[in-house]
Amino acid sequence: MRSSRPPGFTLRFLLMVERMVAGASKTRPGKVVIEPYYGYATPDGRFLRGRVLRAIKTSDPRQGQKWTGNLRQMTRLFLTRELPGVTVTACGVATKTDGEGYFNMVVPAAPGNGWQDVPIAADRARTTASVLVPRTDARFGVISDIDDTLIHTGAWSLFLNLKTTLTGNIETRIVFPDAVALIARLSEAGRNPVFYVSSTPWNMHGFLIAVFERAGLVRGPFFLRDLGLGEKQVIAGSHGRHKGEAIDRLLDANPDLHFILLGDTGQHDAQIYAVAATRHPGRVSRVILRNARKEVDAVSVAALEEQGVKVDVVDDFLALLGEPWPREDVQVKSGPSSVM
Repeated sequence: MRSSRPPGFTLRFLLMVERMVAGASKTRPGKVVIEPYYGYATPDGRFLRGRVLRAIKTSDPRQGQKWTGNLRQMTRLFLTRELPGVTVTACGVATKTDGEGYFNMVVPAAPGNGWQDVPIAADRARTTASVLVPRTDARFGVISDIDDTLIHTGAWSLFLNLKTTLTGNIETRIVFPDAVALIARLSEAGRNPVFYVSSTPWNMHGFLIAVFERAGLVRGPFFLRDLGLGEKQVIAGSHGRHKGEAIDRLLDANPDLHFILLGDTGQHDAQIYAVAATRHPGRVSRVILRNARKEVDAVSVAALEEQGVKVDVVDDFLALLGEPWPREDVQVKSGPSSVM
């Protein structure tokens, strides 16, 4: 999906910073903390995930804060000291953190639905993870991209993306009002589950929660990525592969729901969604794309429509708010599952 050209100045600079940060972070003291990420339900139970780290000092942004202050605060999100090999327990289930402090575990289901709190322990640290269990009356699920679909980022440009990410703060991030309205409309006051997929690093999980809460975006689990700088790209691995695998996991986790996918025209979302629809026949009912760069992937749009998927490519989402959701003629059909 992305260019494989040799790294330029920006990438060489980021690689140098990552190595410096990794070395410096090993000398910082701090208590053990658990950073839980939003979890989600699967047919086997409740999927929990998060990271165990050493605590670092943070501060809240101030009104009118200069970009240099924003840069310092955003940089601190990446100055993490990961704790590998730590035992994490929840609901009688135990696992160990990997080499970068991450943990994933499935705990037994509990009665009820909606957002559930699950206590987690690691070393002497204690916290609570929030897990979304879809309602039994859910009509469909929503999977939305974040960058340039919900929030102005310029993710299709490395320089613009880094500038927006590192020199802004919670107060300055631009969330599209029409996206807030459409996600709320699709959610139907929490009846239909909403999930968010982005190549944003997991370091930004708490930041995104704050941005979403400030804008009034519907709460939902995030599917983000590990910050690993490769020799040819800023985050090691493929953006398309990450998003495709997240869609696979969500469709497998919710076999009785079909999904509406939201994205934009800036990062090959039409192609990613067309391939996902092929892997899961009948499970994708509609694709909505924001015109981010005025470049529409006509081939992928045609491939989606050939599979019976309605596609909307729009400059904003306002015109869609009055439509019935979903189309009444859509029925969930069983299809091959690609990721367990």
